[in-house]
Amino acid sequence: MADDRPTVYTTTWCPYSRSLVNDLRYFGVAFDEVDVDADDEAADLVRSLNGGDRVVPTVVYPDGSHDTNPDGAEVAGKMGLFGSDPE
Repeated sequence: MADDRPTVYTTTWCPYSRSLVNDLRYFGVAFDEVDVDADDEAADLVRSLNGGDRVVPTVVYPDGSHDTNPDGAEVAGKMGLFGSDPE
């Protein structure tokens, strides 16, 4: 995994995960995707970030911060693709 890309924790069956992944591709965000159904350590990490709940999508940014269920524009903004964070 690249150090300058966010990691997106997903599942194959979650419509919010699929939507975020599609939006990130549309915005041209390079990211790493990890399926928490296939990776127990990833599932444990997601639980630790979400108060014990395995909530997807969860995005971990290169600086170590994270968002739960963000939209693609928010992630793209945080990655500097819009020139500034859209908050």
